[in-house]
Amino acid sequence: MIGLLVELAISWLALWFVCKKNINVLGLGPTKNRLRHFVIGFIIAAIPCIIYHLLSVAFINNRWLLQNTYTTLAFVSAFWWVLTSILFEELLFRGALLYILIKKLNENKACILSAIAFGAFHIITFNVGGNPLQSLIVFCMTGFMGIALAKAFAKTGSIYLPAALHLGWNFVNIIIFSNGPLGQQLFIKANTGKLAGPESLFIFLFQVFALPCITLLYVRYAVKNNGVHRASVQ
Repeated sequence: MIGLLVELAISWLALWFVCKKNINVLGLGPTKNRLRHFVIGFIIAAIPCIIYHLLSVAFINNRWLLQNTYTTLAFVSAFWWVLTSILFEELLFRGALLYILIKKLNENKACILSAIAFGAFHIITFNVGGNPLQSLIVFCMTGFMGIALAKAFAKTGSIYLPAALHLGWNFVNIIIFSNGPLGQQLFIKANTGKLAGPESLFIFLFQVFALPCITLLYVRYAVKNNGVHRASVQ
């Protein structure tokens, strides 16, 4: 929590010294439209993540088992970890830095730079830097999602939509289906059997492209143009 407060303070200082703006330009204040984007974003992220994990056991002798010993305290602790981690990343990659880049460059260049940084960050956090192939896979997966999240911020002028998308995926992936650094959570696989062949490739590509594509379509066709524009610089 202290880290988030420090990050907010640094963001406010960067926005003030570079753009003479305060932290409100990140769209942090709740409005009806932003809350709507948050709910929709969470749902459209959660659904493909659920589909991905169901597909991962659909073609092999495996299934998901509910952990009857999973406690409310474990859930709250895991949710708090997921929430604070995505808020940290959103403020870092879709916060003041992205806003400043959009103002100084343009939307497309800013989103690409933000995505590159997002991908590089996950090479470090996933600890795959020593493996070139894994590094490339992680960079492409998270970088492509980074572009979609950056566009979500740019088109809405608020951090609500990218944060909801990020939270929706990580919540389902890490807490519901135990796929993350927190280990076993609500559901676990019955065995260690894994897919191979064409089915494995299809599911992998679904994991990589489904949510970013849905996000880009949503921000293009369903979001009114109330985002961050270079023309608004004063």
